[in-house]
Amino acid sequence: MEFAKLRSAAKHNLANSGMAGFTMAELGVSIEQLEINPPPGIGYEPLNRAIAERYRVPVECVAPALGTSMANYFALAACADPGDEVLIEQPTYALLLDTSRYLGFNIKRFQRPAKTNYQVDLADLKRQISSRTKLIVICNLHNPTSALTLESTLREIGETARKVGARVLVDEVYREMLWESEPKSAFHLDPEVFLSTNSLTKAYGLSGIRCGWVLAAPEIVERIWHLEDLHMGTNAHPAELLGVIAFEKLMQISAVQKQRLDENRRMLREVLEAQSRLEYFWPEHGTVVFPKVVGMKPAEFVARLRSDYELSVVPGEFFEEPQRVRIGVGGTTQSVKAALQQLQRAVNEM
Repeated sequence: MEFAKLRSAAKHNLANSGMAGFTMAELGVSIEQLEINPPPGIGYEPLNRAIAERYRVPVECVAPALGTSMANYFALAACADPGDEVLIEQPTYALLLDTSRYLGFNIKRFQRPAKTNYQVDLADLKRQISSRTKLIVICNLHNPTSALTLESTLREIGETARKVGARVLVDEVYREMLWESEPKSAFHLDPEVFLSTNSLTKAYGLSGIRCGWVLAAPEIVERIWHLEDLHMGTNAHPAELLGVIAFEKLMQISAVQKQRLDENRRMLREVLEAQSRLEYFWPEHGTVVFPKVVGMKPAEFVARLRSDYELSVVPGEFFEEPQRVRIGVGGTTQSVKAALQQLQRAVNEM
């Protein structure tokens, strides 16, 4: 997060994993639609209902949060206690691992090997799980590779978890980039076993309103409400109102962002196919790829991109694979085109 906030900026930026930001003007929002003071209650009922309707779940299964990162924190804290055993995919998104460390979990890992295009190694997961396991944690789409975990695999993970009385947490924030009008969630597979986290941040370019949520069984949601009381008190009401407005306009936002991402991914693939220095798995969805740097040290590659080409990518060390880099193409098509031209030039000259 320090890298993302302080060291990822560059003239040409391929370090972001989310789509280009939507403004209030693009949302068609005026200041008259916003209020500062919320009505009394637990959460903001219109926002809770909007989330529940989109994902076709009972409203008592929705716990709003400030973005996916806070949703993950609440979900992890609600499902396990310090000292409990938690299984986390490897490689993974750093905040899932670091939050679990902060919460004092006994962390075990299961593999998503590069040789299988980062699919979950079910055999390894079954070797690692035990009667002490409280939670299994994965991202779908996978961060940092955008690999999609199939429903059949999720079902098998859920059945494995149920046998030992564990739950499965699925971070689904990048799954929104399938652009479904009625998105499927792992939560639907078995609400007693699965819970999912998500937000309007990555796919829709609405990071600033911090509209995230957890879908979970009602008893988990109740625990999360108590955690929110402890950490937050109440959400910022203007952001809640903006969240409701965004859900009303999500189809229009999706159409803009899908068209943008389709074109950006087409340009990225052309660049990757034209060179041999970056060995890559091509995902069918998502903003990011995670290629291996061939022929030079990845740290030197990243440093030279910054110093010689004013280009930023994310070092793979943040995702437990330092021989790789993460490239994201969610920005405006004009900015992504210029950045990819720099990347192509850099790879050719290096």
